[in-house]
Amino acid sequence: MAKSALFTVRKNESCPQCGAELVIRSGKHGPFLGCSHYPECDYVRPLKNQADGHIVKVLEGQACPQCGGDLALRQGRFGMFIGCSHYPECDHTEQIDKPDETALACPQCDSGHLVQRRSRYGKTFHSCDRYPECQFVTNFKPVAGSCPECHYPLLIEKKTAQGMKRFCASKQCGKPVSAE
Repeated sequence: MAKSALFTVRKNESCPQCGAELVIRSGKHGPFLGCSHYPECDYVRPLKNQADGHIVKVLEGQACPQCGGDLALRQGRFGMFIGCSHYPECDHTEQIDKPDETALACPQCDSGHLVQRRSRYGKTFHSCDRYPECQFVTNFKPVAGSCPECHYPLLIEKKTAQGMKRFCASKQCGKPVSAE
């Protein structure tokens, strides 16, 4: 194991394997606790477990539908969500904001609507709500309008060096559209 620490900070906690002092180290995946006698002792532990979602605020007066405990606003790996304050005994969770449904019709199938979604990496994109039947997707904000060149029924907004600009959403065209 290569030395991954860029800095170390004393934690005043002893290693459960060898009894030496634990130090906070910084690795490529963020800070962690490690034994000060590395490489003789290879004990490591995450600084805090972010997978469970730590409690930001308890929502008093709002009961969990599964166990009756208080619901809590939590910060997790993919953003804010509402979950039971009795986690891990109760695993009830709720999404805070539903996907942002736009009034724009899907330009590919004409029967679906575009909805805002989030990738597993946290990036926002817009796609047809009829997925997997329709696989239209755009990584940019869709805007109502049509292209004056190819008459494609959707425009997108992109941030350029000159500011926000509108372009044709068709991958074949993609030409800039002047603001009207």
